[in-house]
Amino acid sequence: MPSVTESGDGGLTKAHTLATIGAPMRFLSFHAAGHASYGVVRDGGILDLGARLGDRHPTLRSYLEAAAHGIEPPHGAGHAIDFRLEDVRYLPVCEPRKILCVGHNYADHRAEMGRPPLAHPTIFTRFPDTLVGHQAPIVRPRVSTALDFEGELAVVIGKEARHVPRERALEYVAGYACFNDASVRDWQRHTSQFTPGKNFPGTGPLGPDLVTPDEVGPLGSQRIQTRLNGTVVQAATLDQMIFTVADLVAYVSAFTRLTTGDVIASGTPGGVGAMREPPLWMQPGDLVEVEIDGVGCLRNPIADEPA
Repeated sequence: MPSVTESGDGGLTKAHTLATIGAPMRFLSFHAAGHASYGVVRDGGILDLGARLGDRHPTLRSYLEAAAHGIEPPHGAGHAIDFRLEDVRYLPVCEPRKILCVGHNYADHRAEMGRPPLAHPTIFTRFPDTLVGHQAPIVRPRVSTALDFEGELAVVIGKEARHVPRERALEYVAGYACFNDASVRDWQRHTSQFTPGKNFPGTGPLGPDLVTPDEVGPLGSQRIQTRLNGTVVQAATLDQMIFTVADLVAYVSAFTRLTTGDVIASGTPGGVGAMREPPLWMQPGDLVEVEIDGVGCLRNPIADEPA
């Protein structure tokens, strides 16, 4: 992300692109005081950028688009925080046009699912309207009880990406977030295609924050962990991914145009509920957490779909 500067007249200032200036930062999208907005996490609270920049950049995606074009909106340096974190309702951290999910990207998960090694990533899609924010319920649909957890690292694209070479792929990453690719397993297995089981409304928590790469540091030994009611059910490190973030950005951008705010969900480690004996499904009243070192902890209760 561009560095935090503010022109003397409050106007826009020129800056370098996302890849050339690093400013460790945590962004979030939220609802408070009767409206949706976005901001920066600072001093245990939120600096409301939407309130300051909404006429030009009404969403975090539009803010990132401006940054990607070398325009740096002022961050309101010197202002006091506008909201405490506990006083807002979290929204999905960004508004992707596309969500590309990666299957079987950890060797232990590939093995437990009985999948052979492949030369290319397994890619499927999620719809943006399946997303929910941090602390919002994951909705168990009325047509199934086979609701499974899948903790993942989400990669948020910062600028238009098409035919990106692997060695430059990380230049196109705006940041990272926690993701839970909650899966309705029986519907996923209706056919060889994953789409139905991955696209029920309210089954894709994303957040709590968008954390810039400089804040996270080089990906490698960071721990990724999923907990169900406080019990660890998945655990790995990010360097155990078969296809790296750079591999995925390069591969996906070869077949589709990625735009600012799009998400690549990089896959889940082994330990999913479907492969346990007996299966371990998430139930109404449960609490599931996805925690990634340096990125955050995404928490969501489970609730039944309303009648």
